[in-house]
Amino acid sequence: MIPISTPAGDFRVWTKRVGNNPTVKVLLLHGGPAATHEYLESCDSFLPAAGIEYYYYDQLGSHYSDQPDDPSLWEIDRFVDEVEQVRVALGLDRENFFLYGQSWGGVLAIEYALAHQEHLRGLVVSNMMASVPRYNEYAEQVLMPPMDQDALAEIKRLEREGRTNDPSYEALLIEHHYVHHVCRLPLDEWPEPVVRSFSHINHDIYAPMQGPSELGASGKLLEWDRSANLSAITVPTLVMGAAHDTMDPAYLEWMATQLPDGRYHHCPEGSHLAIVDDQETYFEGLLGFLADVDARG
Repeated sequence: MIPISTPAGDFRVWTKRVGNNPTVKVLLLHGGPAATHEYLESCDSFLPAAGIEYYYYDQLGSHYSDQPDDPSLWEIDRFVDEVEQVRVALGLDRENFFLYGQSWGGVLAIEYALAHQEHLRGLVVSNMMASVPRYNEYAEQVLMPPMDQDALAEIKRLEREGRTNDPSYEALLIEHHYVHHVCRLPLDEWPEPVVRSFSHINHDIYAPMQGPSELGASGKLLEWDRSANLSAITVPTLVMGAAHDTMDPAYLEWMATQLPDGRYHHCPEGSHLAIVDDQETYFEGLLGFLADVDARG
């Protein structure tokens, strides 16, 4: 448990180290906001064998960390400051520090790099576009039209009425969205850590930041857009996407071209959780990037 200072007081966040490597240490930023590290546990099947040192970490408000009831804490800049405090506490620096962010964690990783890239050796942005407006556009123009339109209308009706806690809302999303774009495994084959992580989402944080809809984002992230700032991130950066992702893979590939030292890795069978449903391809790209940057010395 790492102590974290915030404008609302001092709290603690949970971290766990796996492995030991003096030159490659990866801090994992989970999605959500306010999901948990648990759905990233597939790293245990690939990273140790490659000799990678990595850190699981539940951000403030998430299940294994303190969960203060203070809405003022759920701001991007405050989360960036938290990551910097975690970095310092773990002793990560320019010689060894790789920051990995998946989904919302990708937002946080981009923002951290723009504020503190002098401490980074490398950056990984997985399954997250640098523009929420472009993400919402992709959802409206590409993801929604092929859906069963009666089901889509019912999903939107429940959202308008603020009934996203209704069991029928989740059932519709699972059948018509999740199994196509979030995790393409049959529902009864979803790995237990993924199910556990989803059950631990702190909706008091998720809803105001992400918004109530699962088909796009709203809330505090509605206008977030760093497309024009990508060229300022000069550290080696890997952007990861997938053919069936909720995020536009063509945009993700474009992102890599905007980064001075960027590359793109595509998972042809994967979805938003390509780390789960296209694992071999996913980790081939991730481990290849880490090895290549480490070989630069």
